[in-house]
Amino acid sequence: MSSPTERPVPDDSSPDQSAAEIEKSTVGTGSSDTRFGVERQGMFGVHGSGDTSGFGGLVREPWIPPNAERPYGGYFDELVDDLLAAAPDSVAKVVVDRGELTLYVERERLLDVATALRNDDNLRFELLSSVSGVDYLGSARRLHSVYLFRSMTYRRRVRVEVAVSVDDPHVPSLTELYPGADWQERETFDMFGIVYDGHPGLTRILMPDDWDGHPQRKDYPLGGIPVQYKGATIPPPDERRAYK
Repeated sequence: MSSPTERPVPDDSSPDQSAAEIEKSTVGTGSSDTRFGVERQGMFGVHGSGDTSGFGGLVREPWIPPNAERPYGGYFDELVDDLLAAAPDSVAKVVVDRGELTLYVERERLLDVATALRNDDNLRFELLSSVSGVDYLGSARRLHSVYLFRSMTYRRRVRVEVAVSVDDPHVPSLTELYPGADWQERETFDMFGIVYDGHPGLTRILMPDDWDGHPQRKDYPLGGIPVQYKGATIPPPDERRAYK
């Protein structure tokens, strides 16, 4: 078998792009900025790599979910009415998409909304099943903290989203209301850098404590970064863990 043919590597194909370079290549120059970003070019912001897949020609337009009009359908109208009765003026936007209800709230009203969802007899969302993050790179408030609530009593679900900026990524912690949010808020902090004020121990949970940056942000470098683990060793084959 012949050895692989060596091909010259272009000078501009280095994968170790800085975060600033990636953001420059992924953030468009659209005239209007929305909370869901601006038009972006290419795949993952990589450019000059000799890519022949066609991904470099992608144009991704910002997606702005429309504000739903009544009737929302199903139990959504009743849920929104009951929430607004318990926490007036707490919902900034209602979105119904693909049969799912999403409520956009300002961070100042998050605790009011979560308290009403849990305690109101007409709502009774006893379970906060997920806390996660999304980065809409290019928008002013690009970091979204996303909550999935479930009512075990009424068998209902609702999503709540809060948007914050990178310069002020603070969101109230829900651990006092939903203790299960503890490790999920830590993971979102670790991966996206959203700071949950009032959390009893907001430390990294996946990356080492001295890790630089937040890996799931869209401007985090994709390659060429040095390995930051210290003192890692590879045991000899006869001492490695075996799965049978």
